[in-house]
Amino acid sequence: MNIVDALVLGIIQGLTEFLPVSSSGHLELGKAILGDNSIPEESMLFTVVMHFATALSTIVIFRKDIYQIFKGLFQFKWNEETQFALKIIISMIPAAVIGVLFEKQLESLFGGSIALVGGMLIITAVLLWLADKAKNTLKPVSTSNAFVIGIAQAIAMLPGISRSGATISTSVLLGNDKTKAARFSFLMVVPLILGKIAKDILSGDLTHTGNTSALIVGFIAAFIAGLLACTWMIKLVRNSKLTYFAIYCLIVGVIALSVSFI
Repeated sequence: MNIVDALVLGIIQGLTEFLPVSSSGHLELGKAILGDNSIPEESMLFTVVMHFATALSTIVIFRKDIYQIFKGLFQFKWNEETQFALKIIISMIPAAVIGVLFEKQLESLFGGSIALVGGMLIITAVLLWLADKAKNTLKPVSTSNAFVIGIAQAIAMLPGISRSGATISTSVLLGNDKTKAARFSFLMVVPLILGKIAKDILSGDLTHTGNTSALIVGFIAAFIAGLLACTWMIKLVRNSKLTYFAIYCLIVGVIALSVSFI
């Protein structure tokens, strides 16, 4: 992968990680369009590094929230921050289990399967449309909700299913406040991504570096684009603008399926 391709894919990742249109799906489509012939392991490596960049942008945007959570935890009391941290941990369980047990199978899906991405984008479109029609409430995410949202996050490991779209939609359909749903969705993925990076480093899976310069350029592009998209997405969810993204996912999904059959 050359630097220009990495720049383009980094921008795509940064924008689509927070916008409910599937960052992994768009990365796979982008790789197919740009003619990326990386083996699945190298392709997955680039995807993981880009997700790390957007996780870092999430930390920057929600730095005050994260500080308050850690501050509350170190008070060693059953306070609001401790309860929120517990919900984050619970939400991580499904994706962590799937990631450990089916890692190789997941890697094999990140090789430019346009038909798979197209089908999953259509499913994302349906979820977004349903969530946009749901009434807004002031209800916070409960502990049981956190596990269900975690299952949605695990399913979103498939390329084409939007992680933010699936988790926010699931949360909203469970009757939660839309702004709180978006905040929970963005924060719940940070520990998983950081854990994935740590696991790959310790296991030596990141030795297949390929073009290091391309990874760095893609990382920076994804980080900057992620900062902009994260702020924008919170406003969009609050104002019930998800239908527009549902239409977009439906169109791109249909095009991807058509191209794959042709």
